[in-house]
Amino acid sequence: GIVNLGAEGMMLCAAIAGFATVVHTGNTWLGFAAGMAAGAVLAAIFGWLVIWLGTNQYATGLALSLFGTGFSAFAGISYVQAKLPELPKYPLPWLSDVPLLGPALFRQHPMVYLTVLFAGALVWFLYRTRAGLVLRSVGESPQSAHALGYPVRRIRLAAVVTGGALCGLAGAYISTVYTPLWVEGMVAGRGWIALALTTFATWRPARVLLGAYLFGGVTMLQFHLQATGVQVASQWLSMLPYLSTIVVLALISRNPQWIRVNMPASLGKPFHPGS
Repeated sequence: GIVNLGAEGMMLCAAIAGFATVVHTGNTWLGFAAGMAAGAVLAAIFGWLVIWLGTNQYATGLALSLFGTGFSAFAGISYVQAKLPELPKYPLPWLSDVPLLGPALFRQHPMVYLTVLFAGALVWFLYRTRAGLVLRSVGESPQSAHALGYPVRRIRLAAVVTGGALCGLAGAYISTVYTPLWVEGMVAGRGWIALALTTFATWRPARVLLGAYLFGGVTMLQFHLQATGVQVASQWLSMLPYLSTIVVLALISRNPQWIRVNMPASLGKPFHPGS
């Protein structure tokens, strides 16, 4: 039931936290952990403000995004010249040999492949466990969940912090693996794309994974096309991932029922235990 517009800022802070950690330790997995910690801390602050203090979710999320943009730029000044070694990629047998798409999609860092397991675990948790049912009920009808004795605010905070940690993991991946150097604003709107993908997926984890792979696949495809010397302006290729996302969202928006049927009923609405 919480709308977090601060994903972009959390990813940026996690990106510099993960990058700095790898620079000083040389361990990419510690960088991932640092990014997750940074994202979780910012999400906890956001959750405390909107869940306990009742601040506006949209305004607070935007403020968090702006804070993350500025803070990451300031913290990253001393790392502008630093560059991390490029990590090896692991091709999937047979799939990586598919012409054009294979090298772009199926030669990745292990973390990319783990996202499939993460999505599967999330689907199982939400739809096959009692805890997942409780979490969904908190988003649908917090008053009913509260009447049954569930700590609605604590559950919401736990969900927000978990989401923040995963945003942090994404930010750390961008700065340590995807582009192993620090560039101000390097998340480049992917936090906002993640929010758009939630709508694209109508709040279904499996569809979120599909949308994320669509965006990521088109992104990798444009790099592959550039490397193979395809005679297309680089500006057009850079637009492809965002353009494809906009087209899909436009098609889905033609049928608002697709969105409303799965959207949590209490999305964006504050909850007060005494009300």
